[in-house]
Amino acid sequence: MKSHTLFCAALLAAGVLAAATTAEASTPLRNKNAKFKAQQQPWHGGYYNLSWGQPVALVVPPTAGRQTKWGWGVTNTEVRPIWHQYERAYPGPATGGVGFAPTPYWPSHTDQFGVYYIRGPW
Repeated sequence: MKSHTLFCAALLAAGVLAAATTAEASTPLRNKNAKFKAQQQPWHGGYYNLSWGQPVALVVPPTAGRQTKWGWGVTNTEVRPIWHQYERAYPGPATGGVGFAPTPYWPSHTDQFGVYYIRGPW
């Protein structure tokens, strides 16, 4: 009985250590792919946030790799990668909502709220 308990404790400790090693930051290849994709597309969508009058960047931890986007209707859940990374350089003045649409009265997707995920700095 004692050896069974000791075996279970060792197995649990090994599982915790294995889970801790998978929570590390992403690989350099993934970062290279993310940098390439981020150069090909903007960090925001076509909508602005009504409170700010422009798209809002929601900074998530740098180890976050994916986001969930929700749509109203049948099977409108998407899991997409987060390509863009926050950088400390000043991006310039805000556009003030020029060229962006406001949130519709009846939004049908979470992208229409004007809040977009970007990963935090390393």
